[in-house]
Amino acid sequence: MERLTRQNPFDRFPDGRPHVPDDLIERMKLVTTEEAWGVLRKHGYNYQFEGDWFRTHPDRILVGRAVTAMMVPRRPDLHDLVEEMGRSEGRIGGQNSWVIDTLLPNDVMVVDMFGKIKDGTFVGDNLSTSVRTRTKAGAVIDGGIRDFDGVSKLTDVAFFCRGLHPTAINDVTLAGINIPIRIGEATVLPGDVVLGTPTGVVFIPPHLAQEVVERSEDIRVRDEFGKWCLAEGRYTPGEIDRAWSEAIEADYQAWLQKRKG
Repeated sequence: MERLTRQNPFDRFPDGRPHVPDDLIERMKLVTTEEAWGVLRKHGYNYQFEGDWFRTHPDRILVGRAVTAMMVPRRPDLHDLVEEMGRSEGRIGGQNSWVIDTLLPNDVMVVDMFGKIKDGTFVGDNLSTSVRTRTKAGAVIDGGIRDFDGVSKLTDVAFFCRGLHPTAINDVTLAGINIPIRIGEATVLPGDVVLGTPTGVVFIPPHLAQEVVERSEDIRVRDEFGKWCLAEGRYTPGEIDRAWSEAIEADYQAWLQKRKG
């Protein structure tokens, strides 16, 4: 895990996952998809976004640390081996439950279910309740969910999935927990910061999380200054809605110092 996430600048959980601080997780809730995307693209991370989701709680922004899981189509010999290993490790219930049993506060369960919806419902209202209780965050599932009526009534949680179906999960096998996975066009590592918005989901490497948050906060303050200037008639829209001149930048820095003091 440490080699896989070797650029992580923060502490780690006992399992080795990067522990992005709770303060950054909370501040990330105000970051837009576009702001995060801009920082990631600047550093060459071109495949960290995935869109086209069904959202169970459209009014909630989903933020947390990724716990990854990969499901594959059932193959009997592999499935039997995984079941034997699970029993030897004291795991209880279905293999999807094994993933949920690992979750901690501010975790986001991220599941590669290869887009399966029918017979690919990773959670229903019972398991969703457990996700909610454990994380107060939610999950991103590249597959389906069931019992939407019950799931939609849960608070403090949000699920991004590919669709709804009444079937139960079937004919899949857990291939790994906290391994690199693919969600659509995105590559996700355990400990990534998950940012889910109405636009879609961005997976942010831990070593870029602070830059994403600070860049977003800088943009918000600059927007405040720009709107103040327009309201006061100090500058024209054409001057504000572009790269600022040296004079405007100097004016902004003076305004910023006055605002801080």
